Amino acid sequence: MQQPFELPDFYLPYPARLNPHLETAREHTRGWAHDMGMLDPDLGVWDERKLEAMDYGLMCAYTHPDADAPELDLITDWYVWVFFFDDHFLEIFKRSGDLAGGRKYLDRLAAFMPVHPTGPPPAPENPVERGLADLWARTIPAMSEAWRIRFVESTTNLLNESLWELANINEGRISNPIEYIEMRRKVGGAPWSANLVEHAVGAEVPARIAGTRPMRVLSDTFSDAVHLRNDLFSYQREVEEEGELSNGVLVFERFLGYDTQRAADAVNDLITSRLHQFENTALTELPPLFEEHGLDLKARLDAFAYVKGLQDWQSGGHEWHMRSSRYMNGGAETAPSPWNVPGLGGPTGLGTSAARVRLAPGVTGPGGVRSFTHVPYEQVGPVPLPEFHMPFPARMNPRVDTARRNTAKWVREMGMFEPLPGFPGLVIWNEHKLDSYDFAVCAGALDPDAPGPQLDLSTCWLAWGTYADDYFPVVFGPRRDMIGAKAQNGRLSAFMPLDLGATPPPANPLERGLADLWSRTASSMPMAARGRFRQAVEDMTESWLWELANHIQNRIPDPIDYIEMRRKTFGSDLTMSLSRLAHDETVPPEIYRTSTMRGLDNSAADYACLTNDIFSYQKEIQFEGELHNCVLVVQNFLNCDLRQAVDIVNDLMTSRIRQFQHIVDTELPVLFTNFDLDESAQEVLNGYVGELQDWMAGILLWHRESRRYDESELSYPPTTARPVNGPTGLGTAAAHLGSFLRAGAPAPGAEAPVTRGATAPAI
Repeated sequence: MQQPFELPDFYLPYPARLNPHLETAREHTRGWAHDMGMLDPDLGVWDERKLEAMDYGLMCAYTHPDADAPELDLITDWYVWVFFFDDHFLEIFKRSGDLAGGRKYLDRLAAFMPVHPTGPPPAPENPVERGLADLWARTIPAMSEAWRIRFVESTTNLLNESLWELANINEGRISNPIEYIEMRRKVGGAPWSANLVEHAVGAEVPARIAGTRPMRVLSDTFSDAVHLRNDLFSYQREVEEEGELSNGVLVFERFLGYDTQRAADAVNDLITSRLHQFENTALTELPPLFEEHGLDLKARLDAFAYVKGLQDWQSGGHEWHMRSSRYMNGGAETAPSPWNVPGLGGPTGLGTSAARVRLAPGVTGPGGVRSFTHVPYEQVGPVPLPEFHMPFPARMNPRVDTARRNTAKWVREMGMFEPLPGFPGLVIWNEHKLDSYDFAVCAGALDPDAPGPQLDLSTCWLAWGTYADDYFPVVFGPRRDMIGAKAQNGRLSAFMPLDLGATPPPANPLERGLADLWSRTASSMPMAARGRFRQAVEDMTESWLWELANHIQNRIPDPIDYIEMRRKTFGSDLTMSLSRLAHDETVPPEIYRTSTMRGLDNSAADYACLTNDIFSYQKEIQFEGELHNCVLVVQNFLNCDLRQAVDIVNDLMTSRIRQFQHIVDTELPVLFTNFDLDESAQEVLNGYVGELQDWMAGILLWHRESRRYDESELSYPPTTARPVNGPTGLGTAAAHLGSFLRAGAPAPGAEAPVTRGATAPAI
């Protein structure tokens, strides 16, 4: 059969190595699969010939080159099991479209993965259950409770999200690129593979850093590169032979209007970008993370062993795809490499791939050199706005005029119009700027039914968040002052005490405003809700450090990392959390953590964030030298012009809001049924959907009416905000921190005097 496209030139920065226990693993897993019943001819899924042709022993020997023989046997059995599950589920449920049967089948599997086994599992009814029971008993004794919990979660995600694929097949629906990447991580299984890497290398990720951004990004970039690589090799089997709709090449074909070859090349570019993100995170984010958490030598070595294990898996997985009969890999033996140049010669054959490392695609591709070469402050002019798709009507709160006056008074009282302490002459805002921004219109459209005090509070939160977002790049950006930025960010949590108790004296308007808003907002919250709300604020402010780190490197972000961090830099969770404050006693918090609710939140957030990126493009690129704008990210990734990039971002907005509608129509009723929610909880969640609709419509309305992004306002003369200049370069960090300390803030770790938090009416 002719291949639908030529395999692209892959970026392969790590050599693939072959485990010497390959033949032992092949022999062992052949017998194990037979014992588990996976080769039963009555099932019609696998036979011995098919199993040997797919050669999972070779896969695991490549992906875990340093494992000893018993460990390689165990790891190989896990992969035989997971691939058998995938094919078994396809034959029994995907081909028939039996959604109810598939759900019942998956529900039983949780009983075979107890974190703390107290007795034998249920009697297995099929090879999948039999294999899982055997593997679980052989795997968990060597691992901690924290690892077991992570592994149960990733395995459950891998199994359960097969229903998402099945639902899409039944509906004939192809997901949008953002949705696809998010869901592919779960159904594709690479996060599960990352957990198994810890077992294979005998080094668990230290628990205190397991949930941090750098470790999450390493897992996510590893997963995305593995999954997208698999999509390229499996396109012919999945799309052309099985009718599968969950394939990245197909998603790019449909969304970008590309032919199959161009879509395959674009998917390969995304793989390259994700590998660069992996490398950047390991090199620039891990060392400071280790210092901040005070990891000892063993913990650091364990973390690095895990990183190396992920690299081995990445390169070994590619080598196996080039050889397995399961995939489209014509030309595998003649793949280009430095050794295949006429006249150079070099080693060839099984086990010699360590000599073939291809770096050129990484240098020239996305995430490589060109991501660091952007020249800031380019003259771009106003961006012609596209026709935005907005199916929900915007409404306006009748109390908006009062909120506008009260917010202006509050901003003045917080000192946001005054020069910053420690920085003579530096003013972030003036009254003209605040008037042109008109946050009351934004708050009034986001919550058109809010009573006066609640609208005032929401407007003040919008003002504070925007002031803070302006503050960080002006104060810390030009000097690349990461030390000062981290010191400032570290102090902010002290102004949000969960017990509403003592706080340090505020050193600047940023801290003064946060202290006031926290006391007014959190006092009526239950403790659990208070913690979640503070986390939303902390996620937003910490994300600005990520922006500063990219500016220090002059690095345009990777597209996926950008989308995921943009939700935080925009403060999406913060403003959404304000909408949930009244829900906590009616709707169990775990409901908001389901795929359905996260899908609603993320699709709404992306619509809003991308709206802002189109409207703010001139302000950010021409006037601020910004790197964090999706239009610029798309230009850099696809190497296209401004008009094309704007159209693509607008198409993303449209696809995300249509996904929002799809979730409401098809997934939310299923959520109600699966969790047996009563009418009161259903009414609250339906109301929350309405609030998100108001939120998206309100964001678009505010961008149309606000003058924050008008060229005339961007050039308005009276502004006194300016970059904070000062010494730069190696050894000047003390001068930067000194400026921060002159503002009245104690050094990081120093004990500060405290005052009692003010009290005020809460919403």
